[in-house]
Amino acid sequence: MRSGIHPDYGPVVFRDRAAGFAFLTRSTLAARTDVPTVEWEDGNVYPVFDVEISSASHPFYTGQLRIVDSAGRVERFRRRYERREGR
Repeated sequence: MRSGIHPDYGPVVFRDRAAGFAFLTRSTLAARTDVPTVEWEDGNVYPVFDVEISSASHPFYTGQLRIVDSAGRVERFRRRYERREGR
C-alpha cells in the first residue's frame, strides 16, 4: 500500500444502547478524535460509537420477524384488476 493515502485503522467499540450490547472491532473510525471513549473489559480505553441497530436488536436475528401474508395481497390484487369478459 502507498503510505499517506489510507486512513488509520484501529480498535473501536460499537454499542447498541437499545439492546445493551457492545462489541470491540477494528475500523477506520478510530482516527476520529471528537468521539467519547469507554473503558473496555481488558482495561484499555477505546473510542465508542452508538449504533441504532445491531445483531442483538435486529428482528431477523432475534427471531421476532413478522411474516407478511403476500398470498392474500396477490389474490386481492388479481380480483381487483382482472380483465372483465365483456370488455
